[in-house]
Amino acid sequence: MSNKVHTGRVIIRFGAELLVENPDDPSFPVRCTAKRKFDTIVCGDKITWRHNQHGNASVIDLLPRKNALTRPGYRGRPRTIAANIDQLVIVNSWLPETSWHLVDRYLIAAQQLKADALIIMNKSDLAKKHATQDDWRNLDIYREIGYEVLEVNALDGQGIDRLSTLMQDKTSIFSGRSGVGKSSIANQILPDTDITVGIISESGEGKHTTTTATLYQLPTGGYLIDSPGVRDYALGNISTEELSKGYIEFAPFADNCRFNNCTHDHEPKCAVREAVKQGKISKERYQRYIEALHKLEEG
Repeated sequence: MSNKVHTGRVIIRFGAELLVENPDDPSFPVRCTAKRKFDTIVCGDKITWRHNQHGNASVIDLLPRKNALTRPGYRGRPRTIAANIDQLVIVNSWLPETSWHLVDRYLIAAQQLKADALIIMNKSDLAKKHATQDDWRNLDIYREIGYEVLEVNALDGQGIDRLSTLMQDKTSIFSGRSGVGKSSIANQILPDTDITVGIISESGEGKHTTTTATLYQLPTGGYLIDSPGVRDYALGNISTEELSKGYIEFAPFADNCRFNNCTHDHEPKCAVREAVKQGKISKERYQRYIEALHKLEEG
């Protein structure tokens, strides 16, 4: 057996074992065993590995990451969910209803990752019954800021071709509450892959199905990471500056604030607050920022 060192991406991790891309046959991943020093390896990581004469292949090294998505874990300690993400796909639906605070948190996470963000509204057939004027206004606000907003229907395939194009040659990760249809959309994009689909209860709350972050190769190029770790995302320990930068519409005005460390809350001569008064920044988004800021300051 060759002693050659290979490079590949981690498809899934379970304990000390990993499934890794196989350069010789993509349909048959390589099973690797990682030593304890590689406990931090997660789905999406790039590693080097080598075949062994007997048993699993061995992990040689963990290659540098572009970024890593983390969330608060046990006792508040950050837990890494996935690595090397190019795009955060924020999946929402008309049932269960969308939490715009949660959408904002995902957008802040995308900004921290230096990744693109794409906002999806699934179950377009339910919009007539469940969408409110505030919902449509929020979607318009995101479009005005510069985010791509796409309406899809995983049941009949509406918008799936456009979504596939936007995911081409990128590593995307789906985020969103349980029941919004992440797995149903993934099954449309990957029709030959069986991704478990949850069932919506009559209350509108979803039953979570995915249990482990998994990397899927897209037929058009690129990857999709399906993970349970981003269904109800909490920001964790970030600074007030990082929070502010997550609201990208503040950037053109923030440099004109009187104080360099302006929180855009109470300080005099705040250019961001003035922009809100003039209608250049939406009052809805600004108010959600203030609520997030106060929660952050309270610890």
